[in-house]
Amino acid sequence: MAVSFKVPSSPSRSIITIDEFLGVDFTNSPSNVDLNKSPNGQNMIRDVPGKVRKCMGYELVSAYDGQINGMHVRRGDDQYLIHAGTKLYKGSNAIYSAMNNTRSKSWQFGDVLYIADGKKLLKYDGSSVSTVESSAYVPTVTIAKAPSGGGTQYEALNLLSPAFEELFAGTENDTAYHLLFGGLDATAVVVKKLNSNGNWDTLTEGNQFTVDRTNGIVNFTTAPGVSPVTGEDNIRIRAYRTVSGYADRINKCTIGILYGVSGASDRLFLSGNPDFVNYDWYSQYNDPTFFPDTGYSVLGSGGSAVVGYSIINDRLAAHKDDMEIDRNIILRLGEIVEDEPAFKIVNTLQGAGAIAKWSFGYLATEPLFLTRLGIYAVTPQDITGERYSQNRSFFLNGKLLEEQNLEDAYACTFKDMYWLCINGKVYILDGLQPIQTDRSMPYATRQYVGFYRINVPAWVMWQYDGELYFGSTDGKVYKFYSDPDSQLSYNDNGSAIHAIWETPDFYGKLFYKNKTFRYMAVRLATALITSIKMSVFKRGIWGLIKEDTTSARYFSFAHVIFSKFTFRTDTTPKTIATKIKVKKVDKARFKLENDHINEPFGLYDIAFEYIENGNYKG
Repeated sequence: MAVSFKVPSSPSRSIITIDEFLGVDFTNSPSNVDLNKSPNGQNMIRDVPGKVRKCMGYELVSAYDGQINGMHVRRGDDQYLIHAGTKLYKGSNAIYSAMNNTRSKSWQFGDVLYIADGKKLLKYDGSSVSTVESSAYVPTVTIAKAPSGGGTQYEALNLLSPAFEELFAGTENDTAYHLLFGGLDATAVVVKKLNSNGNWDTLTEGNQFTVDRTNGIVNFTTAPGVSPVTGEDNIRIRAYRTVSGYADRINKCTIGILYGVSGASDRLFLSGNPDFVNYDWYSQYNDPTFFPDTGYSVLGSGGSAVVGYSIINDRLAAHKDDMEIDRNIILRLGEIVEDEPAFKIVNTLQGAGAIAKWSFGYLATEPLFLTRLGIYAVTPQDITGERYSQNRSFFLNGKLLEEQNLEDAYACTFKDMYWLCINGKVYILDGLQPIQTDRSMPYATRQYVGFYRINVPAWVMWQYDGELYFGSTDGKVYKFYSDPDSQLSYNDNGSAIHAIWETPDFYGKLFYKNKTFRYMAVRLATALITSIKMSVFKRGIWGLIKEDTTSARYFSFAHVIFSKFTFRTDTTPKTIATKIKVKKVDKARFKLENDHINEPFGLYDIAFEYIENGNYKG
């Protein structure tokens, strides 16, 4: 009798492909991370949307004595200023030596740059630095005043200057002219008298008048008489009266923003004074040498500090810390009320409080800031609501929120990316990538793609002339390389950059089945010199699959390095494939990396072939 046999069918082959790389996800477990994200990527950045490459490194530009606290540049100048330690440098020359040894910030009005460091508000005119106090505006507090008093209030006192002026309409017989204040300083009082030609003559104290400083009275030896110009005041008196702590209200401020009526950027708002944590002050129109003593706001409770500012549409948002019980963002709108500027509160928003005053920046028109729950944003839609819950850093929070001293984080926005520097690491949000909606944060409308950079000892960071710089606590200024096609762009001041893209755990179609991975392919960006190391994580242990140091290189006579020589001239992305044997596992994770100095490394696609056969037994 004939016997027949049936050949069992082979297990079907399955394929995994990854052709879009959307940053890291440190928050979900590797088993729950999307295929296009990495649970443990580092030193990789967006190349074009959906593709990634190794981050470019940086080079040393200059070194100073003291930690780098800021860079300041006046528009039109060809050289920036560096705040290092207690000095302000122009090039290698210290032009000011009494700075506060902490981070500083600057704003420009006209041709003058104003710098706040929490010690003295400074001004830089292009050649020298001085305190604003030394040349502060002297306000005229009263006009059309009779010798005995009265008159019309004209301007407020200037917090930055003890000087004030009053204009009097002189009389035929009065010799005692009463000032608005007594308790005058010993500084000489200046008196001017209008003559018949319309010019002002200066009178001499002790000869033509005396001063009762205790009571604030100027006594003329002869009555000045009536004004020679009908309807005009003819006596101008400048006196000095120091109010203890007035100037320090401004000088001790560390944070600020430009804002004005209807959202114009024509006044300087300052806060961050440790003695008045919930106060801020605003300058006169286009003049930071004049901070009226009436130009201030008390924002929320005194137990909660103003941490920073942002502009949302035409409104000024003052962000308070997490000690504010009910409302953490206070919105104001600038208007003219009875011919005077007014910045009234129009709304307050509830949510996570800001914690880092140097973390404020804008990305894709959204204001971002750091809280204890991550990087948050306030959107125009939020300003009419009762609360905001716009977390933008869900994918980074798994590492970011474990960092120590988050209040010291420093942010800089550069070319569609928000860089948040802390403890030698950089957490990057990409405003150009497709914005991701994530079910894990139901109260946030979207998430930004995130990247993670290590070995960047940035205390401050800035952009200048299209380049990105940072300064360290040991006095070094570094500049990031900007040419991604140059081999020399891929080192951190002479050290190799270790770039890693790690995949999530692959569980296949049925998590309880045995998987056998048989084939792996990577489409790698070509370069003059590049390489790739491929590893697999199975049963808790990493193992090397393959290291390829030649396949993705191409030849160029201009860049011959004989130790890494190849005749290949194809500059298109190169597919590197290999057979692999990863047998009978319930899951596997793969790692692609490059840790060689001056080697680019770019990923376009990853693919795997595997079969599922039988139940996993552990």
